[in-house]
Amino acid sequence: MSRTNLLIMCLCMVALPACNASSSDKAVRWYSPEQVELGARVFADNCAQCHGLQAQGLVKDWKQRLPDGSYPPPPLNGSAHAWHHRLPLLVEIIQQGGALYDGKMPGFKSSLSEAEQRAAIAWFQSLWSDEIYRLWAADRKSSDIPFAPVPMTGKETNTDGE
Repeated sequence: MSRTNLLIMCLCMVALPACNASSSDKAVRWYSPEQVELGARVFADNCAQCHGLQAQGLVKDWKQRLPDGSYPPPPLNGSAHAWHHRLPLLVEIIQQGGALYDGKMPGFKSSLSEAEQRAAIAWFQSLWSDEIYRLWAADRKSSDIPFAPVPMTGKETNTDGE
């Protein structure tokens, strides 16, 4: 075996595990690409005005109460505390609003279907790093995370407001 072939073989032995490790480290997520796509529209139409176009939040310190005593909308992009909350609680906050947590967010239970609500969560979770997503998923009960995307009924993809 020539030195060149030996060198190539050694480089492959070192590089291949690193490549495999990075691809296997990719967090498996509970949502589908279609949910993320729908969630981007739902978020833009209903959430971005308060949470920011990229779910980054609109205030420097989301933990600091506003002059009226309420908390500002936090970032949802993985840089704040949303990743500490179980999926059912995230859905509940979307449905009921933020008043239970001293926020001003309105509830969306009657204006967004559960599939749309979960799609909005899927979209902002798609912004989370794999590390943050893994931390979120590792701290959840398996019953908290659907392993199959929530079926969409067709109503959710209608952007004409009907």
